[in-house]
Parts: sequence; structure tokens; C-alpha cells
Amino acid sequence: MFNIIEIKNGLENVKGFFCGATNVGMRPDAEDGDVAFIRSEVPCDISAVFTTNTFQAAPIKHFQKYPKDFQTDFVLINAKNANAMTGEKGIEDIDTIMSILSSKINVVNPVMSSTGVIGYRLPVDKITSAFDTLNFNASDSHRTARAIMTTDSFKKELACKVELDNGESFNIAAICKGAGMINPAMATMLCFIITDADIPKNDMDELLAQGTETSFNRISVDGDTSTNDTVMLLSNKKSGLYHKEAFRKALNQMMFELAMMILKDGEGANKLVAFEVKGAKSEEEARKASTALSNSLLVKTALFGEDPNWGRIASTIGASGIACDESKLIIHYDDLLIYSNEFRELDKERENKAYEIMKQESFKVTCNIGMGEASYTSYGCDLSYEYVKINAEYRT
Repeated sequence: MFNIIEIKNGLENVKGFFCGATNVGMRPDAEDGDVAFIRSEVPCDISAVFTTNTFQAAPIKHFQKYPKDFQTDFVLINAKNANAMTGEKGIEDIDTIMSILSSKINVVNPVMSSTGVIGYRLPVDKITSAFDTLNFNASDSHRTARAIMTTDSFKKELACKVELDNGESFNIAAICKGAGMINPAMATMLCFIITDADIPKNDMDELLAQGTETSFNRISVDGDTSTNDTVMLLSNKKSGLYHKEAFRKALNQMMFELAMMILKDGEGANKLVAFEVKGAKSEEEARKASTALSNSLLVKTALFGEDPNWGRIASTIGASGIACDESKLIIHYDDLLIYSNEFRELDKERENKAYEIMKQESFKVTCNIGMGEASYTSYGCDLSYEYVKINAEYRT
């Protein structure tokens, strides 16, 4: 048996880790900084999941140059500049930064993560100036979480204690950022998870991949996938304790909650909506339809307008390419029947109830395809017409 207990603050709860941030002028208005770090007293095992975007940013390519199953004791993170689409020079800039870092503090295989504007090389001099002001023995999760924000409106950090039945415990903590360009192929986000659990490297890889699939891979704000999406899990094993099922549950719980924070913080978003598709022929078909709903701009703007008309929901399912039949389809908003073969038109009473559901900050759209037993749930949000219009103009 085990208990998972949420604890206050974030990264500072985990034994043997340090974190902090400073401002080097890339974001002059960012009081908490624009360059941050996470450091361990001892080398850590590290697992990572990266963006599926073909044009992966330089920090990801730099990470992938290390040998398989390498260890690290230092993560450097910067905001404002993504160091993406910068070619070999972008990777060389990271090497230069890490070389200068190594002259200030002993580090083992340091890695870097960046977020911000695509297409510009890192301001190496500015970033390395951080090494003269950073306190590498700090434990300031709040500032670290704030420093990695870009369009985020609030910091995202969590920590929990996993208490085993003998009374001993290990801790897990995380920070992440993300608000726009969110698509269920990861999200446009960075996430750093640290633990003092004595978890085997194989389990780290397995559980991080599983946790990503059921959290960040299921959310959508605007359907775009970034060049920098990264989730990292670092373990320094300082507690000497481990319980696989307890770790799995705690990690999944934490990653899902962070994913929901990202969704709630979506640019122009006001509502968090779960799209459950069940009764599909296969899980892949359920996933296709559910993801189509969470990505659809027509659905998002209908949610923003609090329009209970089921037409955009049904149309999106039909366009998703899965096996479906309008006579078998059943749609609910929460527990309210919106559409079935017998009830194709909303009467006034059900329409009013639907309006009340859609005014909520969160609710569930359930679509029973009636063709099989498979199900899948993804998560989306509403978007204003103005947000969609502005971003459509910007992207052209």
C-alpha cells in the first residue's frame, strides 16, 4: 500500500536538487528571470520525450548527441529564444555556453532547453552572463517556474510525497510551461520532473512515455506542434526507495494535472472540455475522432459562443474518417442527451439545460459511436472567433 500526498511548492521538495533563475535582459520585464537551472548534487539518470515536429530545435539535437543512457547533473533553461531552425550553429552555441558554464562550476553532461521565438541564434554573451549572478545552491522553485514562462499567465509547479506502508517516502516534483501552440503530439511545452526515488532507468523510460501519452499527448488548444516540446524526468536516487506502481500513479497524476493547467491557460481559452468517444470499432478510431474534436476550430468557436447545437460535433466525427452511422450516434453534454436517432432536434427545455452546461468552466462531451467497444478521451478548450482570426492571419 502507499499514499500520494500533495505538498506545497515545487522542486525544492526533492532531496539533492537545487534550482533558481536570473534575468539577463532577454525579457527585461520578467522579474523572476529569463535564464533558469536545475542542478543535482550527483549525476542523475535522465529520460526524455521530445516533439514529433521534424524540425527539432537545437537543444534537442544537442541532447541526442550524448550516448544512450548518459547521466547529467545540470539542466539550463532559457526563455524568449527557442534556438530552433538555427542549424549547426545553434548546436555550437550550446557547446560554447556549456563550456563557459564548466569553467564556473563542475558539471556532468549538461543539457539545455529553450523556449521562445523560432529562427534566431541564442545571445550567447547574455546567457553566459547569468553564470555570474545565479546562485547554484539556491532552492527557488517559484522563480524557476516563472522564469521559463512565455505566453503563460501563471506558473505551473507541483510536488508530492509518496509514502510507503513502512512510513518511508520519496518525493516527485515538476515545473512546466505552455499556453499556446498546443496540439496532442505533446503540446507546445517544456516540463521538468525530478525525483529522489531509486527508480531503474528502464522504468523511467517506460513510465515517462506512458505518462506523456495519457496527459500532454491528449490536450489541444490550437492544433499546432512546436519545434521544442520536451518532457524530462531526472532521478538522483537519493532516497534509496522505490515502488513502481506508486511511482506510476504519482507520475501520471502529476503529469495529467500539469496538462490540465496548460489547457486552462490556453491563449484565448475560457473552458476546459473533455471529449470522450466511445463505442468505436477500435481504439485508434476512437482516438482519431476524439482528437479531431479537440482540435477542431469550428468546435472550439462553438464552445466559446456557448452554442449547444450538436451539428459541429457530428460533422467533425463524420469528417474524421472513422466508421460511423448517424442512426447509431448518441451525443451527451455531461449527462444531458443532445442527439440520438430518436431525438435529433433540441426542444426548448433541453436546449436551456445545454446552455447552462456550456456556461461552466469545464464539462464533458460524450459521443457514443455505436459501432464497437473502444474508447478514448482527449481534452480541448474553447477559442474566441477573434483569436482564431488573428492567428489565421498571422500564420499566413
